[in-house]
Amino acid sequence: MCLGIPGQIVRIDDEENLLATVDVCGVRRKVNIACIVEDGEPIAACIGVWVLVHVGFAMARIDEDEAIETLRMLEELAEMQDELRAMSEPDPAQAAE
Repeated sequence: MCLGIPGQIVRIDDEENLLATVDVCGVRRKVNIACIVEDGEPIAACIGVWVLVHVGFAMARIDEDEAIETLRMLEELAEMQDELRAMSEPDPAQAAE
């Protein structure tokens, strides 16, 4: 199983090698966009496109609503993980008794 993280293509860095910069929640990374470039489409048309990113590759195009909803769910999971971590730590009030 793999996890694709939604990101938006913000810049084409190298047309010949199909490399672009993707913004994922404010973090920018270079990724290969070979899997999402459509035949006959200028590479510059990929700017602004939402994609699923996995290990340095834009694997698939997704629509903006799907991207935003997925990012929201990932944020909720991160918050739940923080709460579970806090619950597993010893309670200082009980330790003093």
